[in-house]
Amino acid sequence: MDIKKIVEDLINSFLEAGELSLTLREKGLKKEIKSDNTPVSNGDLEVNKFITQKISEVTPDIPIISEETSDNKNNTQLKDFWLVDPIDGTYDYINNLEEFTINAGLIINNKPVAGLIYAPAKKRMFYSYGEGSAFELSNGKTSKLSEKETKVRPIKFISYSNKIKPEIQKIYQDIGVVENVRMKSSLKFCVVAAGEYDGYVAEPRAYEWDIAAGHAILEHSGGTVTDFNGKEILYGKKDLKNPSLILKSKNIL
Repeated sequence: MDIKKIVEDLINSFLEAGELSLTLREKGLKKEIKSDNTPVSNGDLEVNKFITQKISEVTPDIPIISEETSDNKNNTQLKDFWLVDPIDGTYDYINNLEEFTINAGLIINNKPVAGLIYAPAKKRMFYSYGEGSAFELSNGKTSKLSEKETKVRPIKFISYSNKIKPEIQKIYQDIGVVENVRMKSSLKFCVVAAGEYDGYVAEPRAYEWDIAAGHAILEHSGGTVTDFNGKEILYGKKDLKNPSLILKSKNIL
């Protein structure tokens, strides 16, 4: 399997999906509340249809698990599959904010081997296909994330909420975090991979499709993704739910 070619063949599709998401938003989104009490829009569903079709064309023999469809979610035997989150950060998407992302992570033998994340409103496309091969495409220029220069500064993390739980505060203290900034979508993985922030900590929450693409991109940039006990995170778990997470950039390892 040529993972590099697979990813490169999908980049333009992600850029097109981004334009589709913004066009649909400009026209006015139709919003619903799902059974789990989270919002969804016709934009989520249209982008999902577009992205999963493009992925199927490039890798017809690899199953897809997407947040917005029921296909393959009950198959606990999968080792090689895609995890797709067509719009991560639906709240931002619906409310004309900028941090929402389009995501796909390729899982081989239950480990993330490639990731694509596009933030359409920010025009930032991130992708990776192996160790040392994580990139950002922005303003027509491609840069390798592991080679991005970062200034020496106090350690700055991203948090999901402005209210930091005691167990997370203790991890912050152990690492030496002096500042945290709130960010919701998978863009957090990308900006940590780019060295703009140093990490992220979260208790068990969300699902595998929320983190798979970002996991690949961050690891391939030289960073790490583990649970609170320092253990590797694998994919294809029975309930597809995430364990605790600690992300670290290459700058603080």
